[in-house]
Amino acid sequence: MAGPALRVVSYNVHGLKDDRAALVGLVRELAPDVLVVQEAPRRFRWRHRCAALADDLGMVVAAGGLPALGNLLLVNLRVRVLDTWVMRYPLTPGRHLRGAVFARGSVRGGTFTVAGSHLATDPGERPAQAALWKEALNAVDGPLIAAADLNEGPGGGAWRTVEDGLVTPADSPSTFPATVPARRIDGLFVTPDIAIDKYEIVENDRARRASDHLPVVADLVLPAER
Repeated sequence: MAGPALRVVSYNVHGLKDDRAALVGLVRELAPDVLVVQEAPRRFRWRHRCAALADDLGMVVAAGGLPALGNLLLVNLRVRVLDTWVMRYPLTPGRHLRGAVFARGSVRGGTFTVAGSHLATDPGERPAQAALWKEALNAVDGPLIAAADLNEGPGGGAWRTVEDGLVTPADSPSTFPATVPARRIDGLFVTPDIAIDKYEIVENDRARRASDHLPVVADLVLPAER
């Protein structure tokens, strides 16, 4: 017997610098149960701005913002949030401070944990961040969804570190830059007990106007509760 369905979207929103109306319209059309955001508000009035984004999208804030260094989890009212936590990676002088956000939730009796992160653009610090995030992911019990802007593709060491033991489509379109996608640097990974019913990258005019990244959309089936 199949468990409950869950739609998850992972999206680097480029600091909300682009066409907000296009972003809101696109996400509302995709209707995610969980939205994993990279480059969400993390500085001045970040609580208000994260809440305003959630309200525009018809969702609620689960966790993140400044405490997770711009990683944000939004959920719809189908999802019950049971627990949340964040982590921060060590600061490399002269670089951005980065981190990750986690939430444990349930939907129609199925439980899961979702985690989001945004790894460094610097190839010198990215592997250590991937290793720290992976250590935290490995500590999670039960069904797990990990989504991130990894700033490198499937051939990179950080991608391989995160993917180890998890499942993601081997072949998927590029996600960056949105105008002329050339690199697959945004990914979504699940534990083997979660079925991926559909996995796609949304590429249309509205997506190209909404951000410099394209969103990752995954329709998942959680394991049935016993």
